[in-house]
Amino acid sequence: MSSDRRTPRPAPVPRPHLRSLLFVPGNRTADWLPKAQAAGADAVILDLEDAVPEGDRASALAQVSDALSRQADISPPGPALFVRLTPLDGWAAADELRTVCRPGLSGIVLPKVTGRDDVRHADRLLDWCEREHGLPQGHFALVPLLETAQALRDAHGCAAQADRVAYLGAITGAGGDVERAVGYRWSPQGSETHALRARVLLDVRAAGSPQPVAGLWTRVGDLDGLRAFAEQNRALGYTGMMAIHPSHVPVINEVFAPGADELTRARELIAAVEAAQARGTGAVTFGGEMVDEAMAATARSLLARHT
Repeated sequence: MSSDRRTPRPAPVPRPHLRSLLFVPGNRTADWLPKAQAAGADAVILDLEDAVPEGDRASALAQVSDALSRQADISPPGPALFVRLTPLDGWAAADELRTVCRPGLSGIVLPKVTGRDDVRHADRLLDWCEREHGLPQGHFALVPLLETAQALRDAHGCAAQADRVAYLGAITGAGGDVERAVGYRWSPQGSETHALRARVLLDVRAAGSPQPVAGLWTRVGDLDGLRAFAEQNRALGYTGMMAIHPSHVPVINEVFAPGADELTRARELIAAVEAAQARGTGAVTFGGEMVDEAMAATARSLLARHT
């Protein structure tokens, strides 16, 4: 174990369930963060990377820092605040990381990850930041963006590299880094990325990540297309999505939250299985289907996440 690690390593920090993670340009934080909060986003990603022109970087960093300071003083807090940095490939990026890692920050979104070494490097830097502020190890979540072919191929390794890795998944969309890296031709139906999203999901689940998120839907006004894409991701097993516009948040929140009927069915299924077990029977017919303890465990997991 390297000397910069604290021992023994604590258990992973529980992370809240996030249905919607909305990007806000860092240089528009003062104007757009209230809109993101009003839209009902579970989390806001204050963007210091691609969304910010080079000439606005100093202003953006100042606005993001101010928002984090206010977040630390709010009770109850607003949506979880994340910051997307530039790649951690130099002292300037490391200094930017140190500036934003403070109370009020939930986690870091790390772009253009090339593999597990990038994740390991970020994990160590975040360790140092936590020590500097007297925060417990693992306090800051890390969300690596798998935007290269190498990282997508090594999704399991990236997810397993650090306990703080959270909300990891395949963030596909029209244009952008992933399309350029993989070479697919994006379509609203998503058929060309379905297998990719499914494989990455399996990789990160196998690595122990409980809350993988997908994205992005770039057609701002096409809410029907967004809903179909979100439902596809939910059916695959993703638990949330990243978004680029406040109007997308209510749709995403609805898709990734169970309805009242689904919660009621879960409770009734558990009751039916437990009643059968009390009678000495392992399986029982419920709603025309044969169910047993495996289905009851899934229903309990659903209720634990959403009630």
